[in-house]
Amino acid sequence: MEQVLRNVLLFLSKNKSITRVAQKYGLRFGVSRFVAGSSLNQALVISKGLNDKGLCVTLDYLGEFIQSKEEAEETVAHILAAIHAIHREKIDGHISVKLTSLGLDLSDELVKQHMCTILNEARENEVFINIDMEDYARCERTITLVNDLRGVYHKVGTVIQAYLYRAEKDMEELKGYQTPLRLVKGAYKESPQVAFPIKKDVDENYKKIIKQYLLSGNYTAVATHDEAIIAYTKQVVKEYHILNEQFEFQMLYGVRSERQLELVQEGYKVRVYVPYGTDWFGYFMRRMAERPANVAFVLKSMFRK
Repeated sequence: MEQVLRNVLLFLSKNKSITRVAQKYGLRFGVSRFVAGSSLNQALVISKGLNDKGLCVTLDYLGEFIQSKEEAEETVAHILAAIHAIHREKIDGHISVKLTSLGLDLSDELVKQHMCTILNEARENEVFINIDMEDYARCERTITLVNDLRGVYHKVGTVIQAYLYRAEKDMEELKGYQTPLRLVKGAYKESPQVAFPIKKDVDENYKKIIKQYLLSGNYTAVATHDEAIIAYTKQVVKEYHILNEQFEFQMLYGVRSERQLELVQEGYKVRVYVPYGTDWFGYFMRRMAERPANVAFVLKSMFRK
């Protein structure tokens, strides 16, 4: 039953019609637990509060699968505003971007042009940009673009999803460019032809790539709320005498907030992924799919007086 619910939620996450309807309702029904606000200013307030607690942040202006050049340009403007705000307000933070929101599905040339605009500004303002990995169909083009960009820009990294069979190969390719990587399990619905269908196999592959990238000497972000994965990472770090400056833990805004602070108190660097914007529906559905128990929280919010 849980798997059926997960599949339904992942299907809804890609439904553009429902997304447009959801935008009209704003951050209701428990959404604000996982989304920092509809505006950059709201996200900055949240980010400052997290910084004050010793947590770093990654700001993410929500949006994906745009359909026009004008929409892509609007997204670029929002990202540039966030870069300037991080520099101006002295926020300890990075920025995540989705290539589909910058025109990946429209033109390879267009999305590269937009990424260069963003990275030029990021370089001027000393802000790191992380390129999110999306679904499998866009994986190869994302890896290719990241490799091209790493030849020119240093403050850019990307994501490897452990549930994909190709994860280790992609990681090895990116390692040659000393690319900082965020390692995740993966949150999109994929065919068993391209992704491990069994959770146990995903977990084992996740541990494998975590160890490999930590031992490569490149900067590694382990993005997880799974206590077993956190413990495994600590074990590898201790066994191989890896410095805390070489890696960090990453978690989502609104998920395991107390554990985030505990890890900081233990001496680890922790970065919180802080999403904001009005195009929240796809992101929110994927968070529900990752942990269907969250659905109960949302239902309670809907009927709370």
